[in-house]
Amino acid sequence: MKKKSESHRIAASDDIEVSTYLELARELRGEQPVVEPKLPPSERETIVVLDFGSQYSMLIARRVRECHVYCELVPYDTPWEKIASLNPRGFILSGGPASVYDSGAPMPLPYIYESRLPVMGICYGTQAIAYHLGGQVTQGTKREYGHTILHISAEDCPLFVGLPSSLPVWMSHGDQVIELPPGFKPLAYSENSPFAVIGNDSGIYGLQFHPEVVHTSQGKAIFQNFVLQICGCQGNWTPANFIAESVGKIKKQVGGERVVCALSGGVDSAVTATLIDRAIGNKLTCIFINNGLLRRDEPERVFSTFKRNLKMDIVYIDATDRFLERLKGVSDPEKKRQLIGNEFIQIFEEEAAKLGKIDFLAQGTLYPDVIESTSAETKAAAKIKSHHNVGGLPAKMNFTLIEPLRYLFKDEVRQVGLALDLPEDMVWRQPFPGPGLAIRIIGEVTREKLEILRAADWILMNEIKNAKLYRQLWQSFAVLTDVRSVGVMGDYRTYGYLVAVRAITSEDAMTADWARLPYDLLARISDRLVNEIPSVNRVVYDVTSKPPATIEWE
Repeated sequence: MKKKSESHRIAASDDIEVSTYLELARELRGEQPVVEPKLPPSERETIVVLDFGSQYSMLIARRVRECHVYCELVPYDTPWEKIASLNPRGFILSGGPASVYDSGAPMPLPYIYESRLPVMGICYGTQAIAYHLGGQVTQGTKREYGHTILHISAEDCPLFVGLPSSLPVWMSHGDQVIELPPGFKPLAYSENSPFAVIGNDSGIYGLQFHPEVVHTSQGKAIFQNFVLQICGCQGNWTPANFIAESVGKIKKQVGGERVVCALSGGVDSAVTATLIDRAIGNKLTCIFINNGLLRRDEPERVFSTFKRNLKMDIVYIDATDRFLERLKGVSDPEKKRQLIGNEFIQIFEEEAAKLGKIDFLAQGTLYPDVIESTSAETKAAAKIKSHHNVGGLPAKMNFTLIEPLRYLFKDEVRQVGLALDLPEDMVWRQPFPGPGLAIRIIGEVTREKLEILRAADWILMNEIKNAKLYRQLWQSFAVLTDVRSVGVMGDYRTYGYLVAVRAITSEDAMTADWARLPYDLLARISDRLVNEIPSVNRVVYDVTSKPPATIEWE
């Protein structure tokens, strides 16, 4: 059993305060005292989520946003100077893959406690609090994964106001707290975790389970209790407030300069363009690039919709040949994304040069794009894949990026779009990846494969809409695999492509479940695909959730 070094421990005491422990701990380590940070005046209140590498970290941010309170996810070692500018009202420490007793394990910085703001640790965050403040954490004799029943032992705990005495929660941990820090007491337990929830009188709490996942049925109520009651947030972060704040920020960032905005056809770029238009008016030029990787008739429909509804200066560029030439012979999905991202930027730079001196490029980057690509903001998390507008961008550009939606989830963007009076068919359009059909074709992208996939996508979407399921699904699309199989049609042997159908439900794209489409609908889709597309002779339905899969295949 690994134990904490004795030089970092003090005797446990029920009445010792955290601040006293920190002073003694610094003295033992020979460190200078730290001046308690002061909070700056600000109108916006923020809950800061410190990211220790959990793939659920974005879900924590989402749950806080559902309380109508602004939240940002930052690396666990972010300096106080940056934190102070957010006007924090409380901290949440995420889970993570590390063990606190390992050498170099990430630890919260002292300002977390010195700020005297409420703190809630989740899983690894709980273990970090316990270890950092003088408790003991070790590898559990039995791992605890999946559903378990939490029994609340402290009836007066403010985290559990309005909740039953026992509730199902989701556990996912191998380590556990076996000795509490000074001043802490147990608040709830499970079969394998006697300290499933801990806390003290200074507003510091630790939850061994994950309240952010849907498997914890009362998780939203726990977040509301922490954010609104314990942290005292007002819950006044609304789409209208976001719009006003974003317009002000864009005006300040851009000044009197001009901006080009990348239009893709989706709600993200439409909302981005509308916010910038409100901020700088006719100094904005939107550029819609047809990369040849769009769906059937999409370039014409998108361009017409934008011209009719956005009333902005929009330039249309057909760059089909350029993109397909760059993708020739490329099969690796990460390489596809990078090539597409680089080509987009090059074209934007060329078009901007024709318009005169333009320093700013706006795009509809969202929070999930950032977390899956990894960046300085999410360095503790594992890279899943590069999004063409984040990890796919070139290292050097002639533009400064404007990304007003960088910290929003898709459903939040839709709420903002409705508040901006954008048409509903634009706001509720299913997400379509920036690299387009290139990442729905497994292997090399060719003109022939694009036409096959466009036909498959057209049939699928037609059936989904006829079944009146379009708005109920987060995404529905076809994938052209690199598998070919033997079939028989009209007594003749065929050797055709296998098309995979993917339909998922989700709230934010961070997690997703496969949609239980009716069998008769799947049958119609399959019949049409193999009968109307000569080169397709087999259809499969993807029944994998995220995780372990991602939504897109590449």
